[in-house]
Amino acid sequence: MHHALLDEYALNSPLRNKNNKLKLGLVAAALLVGVSSTSPVAPLFIALTMSLATIRLGKVPARFYAELAIAPLSFAIFGTAIILFFFGSGPEIFSLELLGNRIGASAEGADLAVLVVSRTLSGMCCLFFLALTTPMVELFAVLKRLRMPDSFVELSMMIYRYIFVLLEEAIRMRHAQVMRLGYDGFRSSIQSFSMMASTLFLRTWEQGEKLYTAMDARCYDGKLSLFEEKKPIKIQELLAASGYVTIIAALAYLSRGTTLF
Repeated sequence: MHHALLDEYALNSPLRNKNNKLKLGLVAAALLVGVSSTSPVAPLFIALTMSLATIRLGKVPARFYAELAIAPLSFAIFGTAIILFFFGSGPEIFSLELLGNRIGASAEGADLAVLVVSRTLSGMCCLFFLALTTPMVELFAVLKRLRMPDSFVELSMMIYRYIFVLLEEAIRMRHAQVMRLGYDGFRSSIQSFSMMASTLFLRTWEQGEKLYTAMDARCYDGKLSLFEEKKPIKIQELLAASGYVTIIAALAYLSRGTTLF
């Protein structure tokens, strides 16, 4: 499962020993600069530097990182194809014949599509940097220290956990169906998928009941205690983070309004 791999890489990352609040602040600043930039220059620079930091400093294999990025990046590219062909004005840069209809891409639409992809890529790489260098339990502890409501933090923990409980149940059920040739043909595949979908909710509900019983047996009183290891911020790390934020902010300001087409 990807969540197990993410936590495993985060636990073994050399950057795990760095202050979590500093990493969270750095990622928040980079996200803000990336999504507010009016040109693709700064977001692409953020995506490149965050990826390099995750792979080189965080010791995450480049192949695993690329596989992790394929799905969200493919979704972003597919979504921006609509922007490319149906938004914007200006001179036409190319056109296609689709089902007997001619659709064209304008220069403004192409610039907007590139900007959206670059913003998506920068945000994705920032979140990957945080997820692959900081265990989720430590992130929840930081949120609690930042005075976020206890109900919000604990619900986030439960949601995070049960997303993967749902996926694990679905994978286990699918493997059992495959072993019984449940996907041998289109009709049997539809029937097997329908059966899995109908029982998946009940299975996950049972898992939730078991978890609640286990927590109640351990005197759960509505609040979860989270341990946060003290990691002091070194002056060199603070200067490096401040310098990086300054560079990307200056790059976003100097490149504002820059277009490619």
